[in-house]
Amino acid sequence: MRNLTLAALLLTAACATHPAGPAATASGRSPPAAAAPREVVSIPADPYPSTYRPYPSVTTVIRNANIYDGAGRKLLGGMVRLENGKVAEIGQAVAIPAGAQVVDAAGKWVTPGIIDIHSHLGDYPSPGVEALSDGNEATGPNRSEVWAEHSIWPQDPQFTRALAGGVTTLHILPGSANLFGGRGVTVRNVLGRTAQDMKFPGAKPSLKMACGENPKRVYGSKGQSPQTRMGNIAVDRQVWSDAVSYKRRWDDYTRRANAGNARPTEAPRRELANDTLMGVLNGDILVENHCYRADEMANVIAMSKEFGYHVTAFHHAVEAYKIADLLKANDICAAVWADWWGFKMESYDGIRENAAFVDAAGACVAIHSDDADGIQRLNQEAAKAIAAGRRAGLTITPEHAWEWLSLNPAKGLGIDKETGSLEPGKRADVVLWNGEPFSVYSRPEKIWIDGAVMYDWSDPNKRPRTDFELGQPGSGDVK
Repeated sequence: MRNLTLAALLLTAACATHPAGPAATASGRSPPAAAAPREVVSIPADPYPSTYRPYPSVTTVIRNANIYDGAGRKLLGGMVRLENGKVAEIGQAVAIPAGAQVVDAAGKWVTPGIIDIHSHLGDYPSPGVEALSDGNEATGPNRSEVWAEHSIWPQDPQFTRALAGGVTTLHILPGSANLFGGRGVTVRNVLGRTAQDMKFPGAKPSLKMACGENPKRVYGSKGQSPQTRMGNIAVDRQVWSDAVSYKRRWDDYTRRANAGNARPTEAPRRELANDTLMGVLNGDILVENHCYRADEMANVIAMSKEFGYHVTAFHHAVEAYKIADLLKANDICAAVWADWWGFKMESYDGIRENAAFVDAAGACVAIHSDDADGIQRLNQEAAKAIAAGRRAGLTITPEHAWEWLSLNPAKGLGIDKETGSLEPGKRADVVLWNGEPFSVYSRPEKIWIDGAVMYDWSDPNKRPRTDFELGQPGSGDVK
């Protein structure tokens, strides 16, 4: 009897745990398989990813160097160790591993590589002929769908000239004909076959916006809006309003699709211009805004709050000194020239003390070029801005002012965690100068990018030239 009871229990347990489950027991059929998860349509985050690969490097120690570290410090007779493409150590003394290449910098200076936050190299390459003029898609005031990187000609000989001036990273923007000029891109100043070979890995793209005279001149001359500054803001606001609606449609679809309540066919139609604008609203794309006058910058700040985006930097910003407190309060950088002014009405109130006054107010200031010649001498442009500030009674140390050329533009591009200063763990983007870096008589002797020597004044084989220049007189950095 006991054995029969145990057998019955085992039989019952077997029935209860049969893979077919209760439904199969009742009907003899297995239940339908669970439905496959529905596809959720999304916008590609990075359809043209960076293919940049650092050039080969070796462990390098620079010793006996006078150093501006880019973060406000000066070291006299200091040392820097570059290892695995990074700054490994900096100080009065650093470890020298066996086999390290040692560079004696006695009497010379070391700085982080210069970062130009506003450039058009590659989009307006040399030779400067109409066939190569690819920076302004001046066919409508909102051209947010175009990308500067799709115009970059990697063989532009201006890249190597900029490298010879100490520029290791630059941000290439569309021009300022349009209110919304398109996307900008941050690149490493290395030779590559494609723009993607130069793209700074992980750096956010930007949206180039413009206000003031240029858009109203370009479109006013065509008899269309905008013709006035109030037209500029009106068109801006309508574009942003449409972008907010576009984002709302995508957010609603994505929320329902993730909950299983929407089919792929219900995804909104992609609009490339609005993709860029939605990227700004989501915080994935920076806003770099061409703007001269203080009142217009204030209008743009108010507009950014209306539609929920942030201006990363105002470029040119010749009247930034008038609203330096507003820039500081809103965490906006001013990317400026040292002394360009008066070449049109909106630049008439520019002053040489602009950079120094903005800096003294505690706001972020960067010296930019917007010029193929100026990019070769940004150290001298910064020196002029220092001198103007000192004449006005401000105390500006050179070690602090180097932030205007490296760390602050890195902040304005969202890459300051990776470059812009000689701090352990950051990319080894380093310039060895043959004299004090702000002197008109000084020039780079060696330049490292990610720890690899990319320029050496003493070695013709390390003074790069582009394919376009091969066989032509005056190639490379020869001036």
